[in-house]
Amino acid sequence: MCPRRFVFIAKALAGFSLEVSLSMIQDNIERIRSNIFEAAIRAGRKPEEIQLCAVTKMVDSKTAQEVLDAGVDILGENRVQSLLEKYEAIGNKAQWHLIGHLQTNKVKYIIDKVSLIHSVDSVHLAEEINRRAQMAGKVIDILVEVNVSGEASKFGVAPGNLEPMLENLALFSNIRLRGLMTIAPKQEKVGANRKYFSKLHELFVDIRSKKYDNSNIDTLSMGMSGDYVEAVEEGATIVRVGTALFT
Repeated sequence: MCPRRFVFIAKALAGFSLEVSLSMIQDNIERIRSNIFEAAIRAGRKPEEIQLCAVTKMVDSKTAQEVLDAGVDILGENRVQSLLEKYEAIGNKAQWHLIGHLQTNKVKYIIDKVSLIHSVDSVHLAEEINRRAQMAGKVIDILVEVNVSGEASKFGVAPGNLEPMLENLALFSNIRLRGLMTIAPKQEKVGANRKYFSKLHELFVDIRSKKYDNSNIDTLSMGMSGDYVEAVEEGATIVRVGTALFT
């Protein structure tokens, strides 16, 4: 393991924010975007269809701002508190995505700040998002998190329960279903998550053909630092990259 990566992991485990130079961030963004471009071309896709979401949970607000300055306008946060702290410093100059597990009692804090919630995993949570969005006078875009791998440690609806859930979501007028998200298992072997990405893409194509009310299904969020290339090849429209941006 290279020393720079070791320091990153050690600081992350210790709960520290990582300070990263702007030039390193710019170099990493260029490399990641090049990888996305090449993966899209291999898959016969248009590279401009794929968005890069910078996962900023392990860096401070200053570094998150540098990501914006380097040309990435979507910032993804796993935790509500971390999103609120960075929002206070950066405001609506970024498109904020909540990509981690969301508790119903935290919805009220982010409803007027985020443009997309990736991690809706129950009708109960969707009902609260809808209620808070109605109070705020807005319609909020959501993705349904699907536990494609079946891991007990993962959040998300089981593939077999997806359709009944979407039928319920169609009743909520202040949320708009945009698509699906998954968090694939951590793997050491390159390409090991391709089967999960392929399965989620199949589900995505299926639900897109069914024309649910209150939906505009065009977004497939999958792939992180270790597997975003395969995710793009399998149909991702948003990849969530953190570690590869900052090391």
